[in-house]
Amino acid sequence: MMGGTNLGRRLTGSIAARPALTRTAAAALWLATMGSGHAALFDDNEARRQIVNLRIQVEASQKAVNERLAGIEAAVQDRRALVDLASQLDALRQDIARLRGQNESLLNQSENLERRQKDLYVDLDTRLRKIEQAQVQLQEKIAAPEREAAKEKEAYEGALNQFRQNNFGSAISAFQAFMTAYPASPLVPSAQYWVGNAYYALRDYKNAITAQQKVVASWPDNAKASDALLNIASSQSEMNDARAARETLQLLLKRYPNSPAAEQAKQRLTKK
Repeated sequence: MMGGTNLGRRLTGSIAARPALTRTAAAALWLATMGSGHAALFDDNEARRQIVNLRIQVEASQKAVNERLAGIEAAVQDRRALVDLASQLDALRQDIARLRGQNESLLNQSENLERRQKDLYVDLDTRLRKIEQAQVQLQEKIAAPEREAAKEKEAYEGALNQFRQNNFGSAISAFQAFMTAYPASPLVPSAQYWVGNAYYALRDYKNAITAQQKVVASWPDNAKASDALLNIASSQSEMNDARAARETLQLLLKRYPNSPAAEQAKQRLTKK
């Protein structure tokens, strides 16, 4: 009895000394030893064998408990991992939603910018076309007077060439056509003067006087006015109207004393 008690104490101390054994295993071991102590049927070898077996059972139980704890810990860790994963997924969804919103905003901005660029291009193209049209019109306006001036000069020179070639009748017609076509031309007084000279060359003194009187009356400030008076005096002299010729020369000296025609008038008056 005492031996069983001591053995139970040793087992209890041994079990208590092993922190890995659970309370259930220790209690089972103690009851087993107490039962054997009361029966006094176990010797030391049997006790050792039972201790070994019990130890194996305890270790197996402890291993099972540890495995369950490890499984629980793994499950907890897995759950934490799932929670973390769920949190990450939620954060990812939020990022995706934010990026989607930013993408839509950028897309709208891009579409607005593209539309504005198209509108700007259309507006710029329209303005450029207007500017080009205005430039063409301006060039035409600039070129038109130049072309008109060229035609005007060509017509005048053509009539004058007829006079130089002694084609006085053709010269008269050409000068008259020029004055009809270009009534505002600054060359009209000269054209009228050459008409008078052409009539003088044709010995048509009456028409010569009429043509030159028109120069004096219409353009008195023109340089050809003094020459026209000199031509009138010449026509009058050819018509043997010396008095009228003298009065015309005196009028020439009075009105245009500094003109080249005035010098010729002086010379003619001196001879008379």
